[in-house]
Amino acid sequence: MKIGIVGCAGRMGRMLINAVLDAEGCALSGGTERMGNDALDRDMGELVGRDHAGAVIESDARALFKRSDAVIDFTAPVATLAHAELAAELGRVLVVGTTGLSRDDEAALAKAAERCPVVYAPNFSVGVNLLMALTERAAAILADDYDIEIVEMHHRHKVDAPSGTALGLGRSAAKGRAVALDQVWCKSRDGHTGARPKGEIGFATLRGGDVVGDHTVMFAAEGERVELTHKASSRAVFAKGAVRAALWAKGQKPGLYSMRDVLGI
Repeated sequence: MKIGIVGCAGRMGRMLINAVLDAEGCALSGGTERMGNDALDRDMGELVGRDHAGAVIESDARALFKRSDAVIDFTAPVATLAHAELAAELGRVLVVGTTGLSRDDEAALAKAAERCPVVYAPNFSVGVNLLMALTERAAAILADDYDIEIVEMHHRHKVDAPSGTALGLGRSAAKGRAVALDQVWCKSRDGHTGARPKGEIGFATLRGGDVVGDHTVMFAAEGERVELTHKASSRAVFAKGAVRAALWAKGQKPGLYSMRDVLGI
């Protein structure tokens, strides 16, 4: 399977290059970066300190999509929507790990998925997706006598908050309770907030250092507390999951899929 990577010279992009090179049945078809980036015209294998891969970094996304079976995108919302249009036009698999997409952005992604397979997930870690399934199940079992709080911490450079994964966990909890997340969430607290409303799903965001990603879902009641936690120590788990998603999506009908579809959970 010929896999391209957009935004391939960043930290996540380099992880994705290594993941494709290590995966059976996969080959790099190329990568893109913005005009002026020092990585342009370099070989992707050599960029990550490996042997010559025969795949060059360029700025032409359309050319990359044309010669790829699938493209993996962990970039930014504006770029992702442009890539989704290309994937739909050319009928290519698109794997999206971009965070910070608005509702309108997600609607545009779903529209593109009417013409090509799109796998979109806030997190491509197998462990995190298991955590989401467990969160949904726990929320369904534990009544709203249990307050739900989602605590996440990431490195100092992360630009969106709460993280896409934290919001995904919130959606899983809300689904378990058969409510809409945006009707019950509390993304921040400051000042005299009063008592915590029953059924609220709260978020706490921490930033600092080089933390790859820690997420904990707390179910707190009178006399006990249940906590479900996942800690990532390397971005490699996200990259491996994204490649797994690309391989799974090959041959799938057009549609918007999640990592839970890929894993069958």
